[in-house]
Amino acid sequence: MEGNGLMQVASQRTVDETVQRVESILGERGLQLFALVDHSAEAAKVGMKMRPTKLLIFGSPKGGTPVMVAAPSIAIDLPLKALVSEDETGKVWVSYNAPEYLQQRHGVPQELVKNIAAVGALVAKAVE
Repeated sequence: MEGNGLMQVASQRTVDETVQRVESILGERGLQLFALVDHSAEAAKVGMKMRPTKLLIFGSPKGGTPVMVAAPSIAIDLPLKALVSEDETGKVWVSYNAPEYLQQRHGVPQELVKNIAAVGALVAKAVE
């Protein structure tokens, strides 16, 4: 984990393929995809170019609500997010906030960290 709490994992797939894998895993795990923001498509709409970049916003009210009740400021970082982007060399990365960072940042009680910790395993499975 870097000092800013951002975790980055390389994907061997394209941005679109990686996003599809994440979406599929979310469904398998009963997690809800609240939004998919296609930053590069939005940039194109205003005549700007941007490498492929998509943000998935996902989670579970059943898991996230107790965390927000215990540590209300975490609502700024929840639902969980995964950023899938292509760098200048064409390599694809999946970035997310480390659960330990979120715990420290917001004072999440240890017993509730498990509610936000699944993001790491989900990303690892998506890039395998």
